[in-house]
Amino acid sequence: MRIVIIGAEAAGMSAAAKARRTDREAEIIVFEQSQVVSFGACGLPYYIGDSFDDSGFMAERSVEQFRDSGIDLRVGHRVERVDMAKRTLLVTDLDKGHSFPQPFDKLMIATGAAPVAPPIDGLELDRVFFLKTLEDGLTIKPLLASDEVQDVVVIGAGYIGLEVAEALVHQGKRVRVIERAGRVLSESFDAEISELMEAELIRQGVQLHLNESVTSLEGEGQVRQVVSELGQYPADLVILATGVKPTTEFLADTGIDRLANGAIVIDPQGRTSLPGVYAAGDCATVPHRVSGRPAYLPLATSANKLGRMIGENLCGREKVFPGTLGSAGVKVLGLEAGRTGLSEQEAQAQGLAFSTVVINDKNTTNYVPEQRDLRVKLVYRTEDKRLLGGQVAGGPGAVLRVDALAAAIVGGLTTEDLGMLDLVYAPPFARTWDALNVAGNVAR
Repeated sequence: MRIVIIGAEAAGMSAAAKARRTDREAEIIVFEQSQVVSFGACGLPYYIGDSFDDSGFMAERSVEQFRDSGIDLRVGHRVERVDMAKRTLLVTDLDKGHSFPQPFDKLMIATGAAPVAPPIDGLELDRVFFLKTLEDGLTIKPLLASDEVQDVVVIGAGYIGLEVAEALVHQGKRVRVIERAGRVLSESFDAEISELMEAELIRQGVQLHLNESVTSLEGEGQVRQVVSELGQYPADLVILATGVKPTTEFLADTGIDRLANGAIVIDPQGRTSLPGVYAAGDCATVPHRVSGRPAYLPLATSANKLGRMIGENLCGREKVFPGTLGSAGVKVLGLEAGRTGLSEQEAQAQGLAFSTVVINDKNTTNYVPEQRDLRVKLVYRTEDKRLLGGQVAGGPGAVLRVDALAAAIVGGLTTEDLGMLDLVYAPPFARTWDALNVAGNVAR
């Protein structure tokens, strides 16, 4: 059997490695357009922020290691189109400049996503970057070490935008974040949590602009100024964190089911609407455990898990993915924030009968030095108080409490169950009634 995988990052290489272990006889070919494989872009903000210097830490395994394991990994190869009738790919060898057909028996698409370029004039200027690739990180890091770069503008206040802002503050730069929405991380967190992140950014000296759209970047060859509908701001360097779009344009003529943004729709076994074709990673949806609907959540956790499962299914197994909760966390300078399950806005959009509760508490006992605030929000079904989602923000320990909420949702726990859940108590870690217990007991 010939298995072909398009894309050699988290989902693709997880599938290839698992398929190799599952079927020692199968021919496994992986095509990757770039020269970098198994790369974790999540580390880029921390790399440019000088949390570490060895860029190799962001790659799990090398090209040579994968090849040594029996995977025919071909970098510098771009797949141009898929011919389902002939079950072949048209592949271009970018180094040699020629194309060739590649037959397949089973196919996995793991082409990831590309940065969304907003309609802003001046994106071609020097020192304007999207932070997505290893090359981006390698270019930006030395620039931030230069005294010439003092004013940095981040466009976009999603996960990457906020992590980049933190990195820039650590580098001693004057940081400005411009976001066209009315609050930060508005698609993932509810307002009660966003407002804490916004307050922390401002407290740490970040110039935060909400409800403001950038119209152009200006400068003679090199960016010098960011222009919005409301003002003009100095900029020695600009980083765009304006979201991503699935890289699936080459599939347009196949008839494969996709969302409006181009994400490939998959079922719980990772199968697409095309026979013998699977997909995972930032190019595809993920089955949501609570809503039961396909969700576009480009997270490394789901990409790796689905990739591993699809690796078995490519070899004839029938593994089923239990579904994602969209669990995610972010550190915004001195504040942690995490979420899992459905937010209030997501539950509302799905027409569910739900209730919410928000409580403010502490992360440790009162006599522990540097005790910090915690805020917990729960979303639960009104009829039976079963948990649908939760968010936690505050000092140390906030994000890891979200793991308990994720387990509670999977276990079908109610707010009453959460109120009496036997959580760890010790003065440096929690109060005798943990903040999650308090939230569960306050819920009505």
